[in-house]
Amino acid sequence: MTSLLTPEATTHTDPAAVASGAVIPDTSRAERTTSFDVADFPVPNGREEEWRFTPVDRLSALFADKDSDRGALQLDLDGVRSVLAEPLAPGEAPRGTALVPGDRSAAVAHAHSPKALYLKLAAEQEYAEPLRLGIHGTAAGARSNGHVVIEAGAQSKGMVILDHTGAADVNANVEVIVGDGANLTVVSLQRWDDEANHLSQHDALVGRDASYRHIAVSLGGGIVRMNAGVRYAGPGAEATLLGVYFADKGQHLEHRSFIDHTAPRCTSLVTYKGALQGDSAHTVWVGDVLIRAEAQGTQTYELNRNLVLTDGARADSVPNLEIETGDIEGAGHASSTGRFDDEQLFYLQARGIPEEQARRLVVRGFFADIVAKIGVPEVVDTVMTAIEDELRQAGE
Repeated sequence: MTSLLTPEATTHTDPAAVASGAVIPDTSRAERTTSFDVADFPVPNGREEEWRFTPVDRLSALFADKDSDRGALQLDLDGVRSVLAEPLAPGEAPRGTALVPGDRSAAVAHAHSPKALYLKLAAEQEYAEPLRLGIHGTAAGARSNGHVVIEAGAQSKGMVILDHTGAADVNANVEVIVGDGANLTVVSLQRWDDEANHLSQHDALVGRDASYRHIAVSLGGGIVRMNAGVRYAGPGAEATLLGVYFADKGQHLEHRSFIDHTAPRCTSLVTYKGALQGDSAHTVWVGDVLIRAEAQGTQTYELNRNLVLTDGARADSVPNLEIETGDIEGAGHASSTGRFDDEQLFYLQARGIPEEQARRLVVRGFFADIVAKIGVPEVVDTVMTAIEDELRQAGE
């Protein structure tokens, strides 16, 4: 945990790093560049703090300042027809209200999305069924840039599911505005084929006394990198970020979150769990929480757990907490990465359960609490089926 008392207390320049040309990390997460201009973000080289875990050498196509390829994505809009509004051009409100690009891929997505898909949930209306948007990549290597705006009117309640399948190279922005007193859940399912690459920024602005849940489920794709951010537009708001991921051989699944407590008496809970198996499987979780001086009465906690099932897999986990006021309810974080528990496996086998079935039970138990928090039957079924498939393939 870092307490930002004075700039002098946290600023250090490493002469060796300067001599080598390495980028010095910003003192605060909030100091990083945000801009709608692609030119403000050089092409990453992997030495930047923001990109140091990511295989940037495999993403040059997505960093190019170029338009989308025609037909790279197919959208299934049938599940969102009831809330589909006129698309939004850059600068046309509410586009740009919650999301300003924080890296080059997000800036490229913005610059080359002349019309953003706009989903508008009416004020004071409850949507009983989830609103599902299907996003299907049509070909490996096909480029797509996209921007989706989701606005939940005051006192509304609903759920939007973004379901990604197929293969393509995708830069995607998802901008969420949660009105005062609204209750909105956004679920993003990454079920891509192995040839897909997906870089995304999901930013939300949460209104007074509103409730926002963001659920990220990454089960497929060659490279998936998601930045999920939250800011508060008024006091009394709460945000919950949940994540589940399972990386297999050769996959890179990266999740980053930034909770920017900008208003008093707000809460945030961040919980991500992942499993890895297979040579060169790699997961990354970076969780940043900033409690600003004006955010008195904040309560926040972030948790990341990783289960490494085989040799050759690697999980990186980096929690960060910055506090600019002493007047808070509570703040903390926890992170752990461990191998399969042989004692649990022995316990189950000693009671007559075959090894393969015992391994599945241990992994199920690892994910059980976060899956229960998701609480969306169709999402839970998707997650558990995918986990079973991964474990079954490992046993073959």
